[in-house]
Amino acid sequence: MAVKIRLQRHGKKNFAFFHIVVADSRAPRDGRFIEQIGSYNPNTNPATIVLNFERALAWLNVGAQPTLTAKRILSYEGVLLAKHLEGGVKKGALTQEQADAKLAAWKSEKAAKINAKKEGLSKDAAAAYKSAVEAEAKVNQERAEAIAKRKAEAAEAARAAAEAAAAEAAAATETEETPAE
Repeated sequence: MAVKIRLQRHGKKNFAFFHIVVADSRAPRDGRFIEQIGSYNPNTNPATIVLNFERALAWLNVGAQPTLTAKRILSYEGVLLAKHLEGGVKKGALTQEQADAKLAAWKSEKAAKINAKKEGLSKDAAAAYKSAVEAEAKVNQERAEAIAKRKAEAAEAARAAAEAAAAEAAAATETEETPAE
């Protein structure tokens, strides 16, 4: 029986997530599987991967072949590196402690890269929010200045109209008074 480590699609249209499963290669993609060893959600940034490391390594050691995407996920999680280091231990090229130290160093470096990416994304989001707030404040200030200018013009026009009305009233009273003299 040819055993594959592959992805099983779930979710809705345009918002899929995947289960990482061990299945017979002849079984349908979303059909029967032997064991579910994890999940993969590409909808988050960075993608969320939950993987049972020991079970994935065990299946690789008994001959399960990962598909291309599953192989990339296993490599991203360090399962393929662990398998490689186990081969070195079996051959006597290095000790188990050295292999464990190399794997731990690789995992800590990978975690640092992921944290740096998350921090970069949060900083970018904060910078975008700050620039949006500044742009909105600038637009609001321009609107307030335009409104103040219109109000000043309207007040000036009202004052001029009041002066003109007062001048007309004064002229009208003068014309009424002059003939009476």
